[in-house]
Amino acid sequence: MKILIDFFPILLFFGSYKLYDIYVGTAVLMGATLAQMALIYGIDRKLQAMHKVTLVLVLIFGSLTLVLHDDRFIKWKPTVLYGAMAIALAIAVWVYQKNFLKMLLGSQLELPDRVWMRLNLVWVAYSVFMALINAYVAAYYSTEDWVNFKLWGYAFPLVFIIGQGFYIARYIKPDEPKTPSPP
Repeated sequence: MKILIDFFPILLFFGSYKLYDIYVGTAVLMGATLAQMALIYGIDRKLQAMHKVTLVLVLIFGSLTLVLHDDRFIKWKPTVLYGAMAIALAIAVWVYQKNFLKMLLGSQLELPDRVWMRLNLVWVAYSVFMALINAYVAAYYSTEDWVNFKLWGYAFPLVFIIGQGFYIARYIKPDEPKTPSPP
C-alpha cells in the first residue's frame, strides 16, 4: 500500500502528460502530490521533513511552470530536490556532527555508528548523482525524453534501495524468538 502512495503522483503525471501535455501533467502532479501528502498525514498524523520539502518544491516549481508556461521549471525540480538533500545530509554530518539518516531511521534500525556514517555518505553521493543526471537530461533532451526518463529512471532509486538493503542486512540482528511462558 505504501509503495502505491509513493508512486501515485508520478504515475498520474506520466499518464496525464501522455494523454494531454506537460502543463496538464504538471497540474495533475500538483494535485496528486497534495492528495498524497493528505493521505500520508491521515495515516501517520505527521509529515516527514522530506515530504514537506517535496510538497513545497512541487507546488513552487509547478506553479512557475503553469504561470510562466515554461516546462523548464518542473523539469528542474528533481535536480533542486536531490541537490538540497545532498547538501543537507553533508552539512549535517560535516558541520553539525549530526546524522540525519540515523535521526530519521534510528528508531526503526539498530546499526553501528560507522554503518550510519557510510549510509549517510552513500546517500550524499546518490543524491548528487541523481541531481546531475536529472540536470543533464533536463538540459539536453526533449520534454518527452525527460518524462520518459522520469518514469523509467525510477530504476535508479529501486536499485539503490535494494543495494542498501543488502548492505545493512548483515548488521540487523534477528528477533529473539519468544519462548512461551509456563502456564
